Amino acid sequence: MNTSQTIYDLVGEEQIRLLTHYFYQEVAKNEDLKRLYPEDLLPAEDRLFLFLLQVFGGPETYSEQRGHPRLRMRHAKWKIDATMRDHWMTAMLSALDKLNLEQNIKEAMLSYFVNAANHMINHA
Repeated sequence: MNTSQTIYDLVGEEQIRLLTHYFYQEVAKNEDLKRLYPEDLLPAEDRLFLFLLQVFGGPETYSEQRGHPRLRMRHAKWKIDATMRDHWMTAMLSALDKLNLEQNIKEAMLSYFVNAANHMINHA
């Protein structure tokens, strides 16, 4: 991976769209995670897609539409403990595994997801 290239440059928008879609397929199967979302998962899927595009170096449409991500603030209304983090990570890992990515790209994405998921914990 060239250090001047972003994950977005390397994998493209379609792979990030697929990752997001696969993630929400996993959410739909996990009752603990599913409780955190409205019945219609599509709006959340669209928001996560735009967020991940931005995080991985693509267009900043998320911030243009919604402002600064402020992840902890936006998630503060839900109890997120280590167990909930693990549910989220399991869903994201499953989604990531469905993509045919180079190992170094997958590891870079995984590193971001682990850090973000740990940062979201707001209950012991």
